[in-house]
Amino acid sequence: MRSRSPLVLRTATAAGLSLLAAATLAQTAPPPQNVVTLTANATVEVPKDWLTVVFSTTREGPDAAVVQAQLKQALDAALAEARRLARPGLVEVQTGAFSLYPRYAPPGSKPAPAQPGIVGWSGTTELVVEGRDTASIAQLTGRVQTMAIARVASSLSREARQRVEGDVTAQAIDNFRGKAEAVARQFGFSGWALREVAVQSDPGQPTQLPLLRAMASARSAPEDTLPVEAGKATVTATVNGSVQLK
Repeated sequence: MRSRSPLVLRTATAAGLSLLAAATLAQTAPPPQNVVTLTANATVEVPKDWLTVVFSTTREGPDAAVVQAQLKQALDAALAEARRLARPGLVEVQTGAFSLYPRYAPPGSKPAPAQPGIVGWSGTTELVVEGRDTASIAQLTGRVQTMAIARVASSLSREARQRVEGDVTAQAIDNFRGKAEAVARQFGFSGWALREVAVQSDPGQPTQLPLLRAMASARSAPEDTLPVEAGKATVTATVNGSVQLK
């Protein structure tokens, strides 16, 4: 068996000692001096331009096939009305949840069912209509007669959110720079250098419009337009980071 040459052993030993020295220096090096952590944010309010209306209906009966057919009939009629207004980006239409489930007699119920087990069927279906043409969507609620309004939400469209996020992020960065300059001056330093930074934006959450709880329990009269006040959305950007005072 051949032994390693002394040159190879000396090279490996030197490399190991260098790595050990670097690790020891990193552990014993003092923390950086004159480093300040800062947070800055900016907020803007913009009108919400996206309306979402969810229609829903429920059917019950002893036969699953009949209940399913009734749900399909109600959904088809509502879809026919909604498709008349459908335009990409302005009014978008899609079917929502569709469920059919059995109903069981509660224990000890009287009179007892002729056969134990399933005593009937219940089903629910939904239709979702959303878009920027809020006036047309509001008018549609008066034309759909086979389904009731389940819920309504207003929010920002993707295009409006992207435009606003760019502006508010730029404002937050300017605020961060202003804070860094002020802190450096107040501590007696002539300038600063950026060490690390993180930028986050919050486009705001969709707002559920409260008027729908009252309207969801009753069908709209023909041509009865849903009153909608979308309000404004608050978009916030936050900049977190640290700077080295110079």
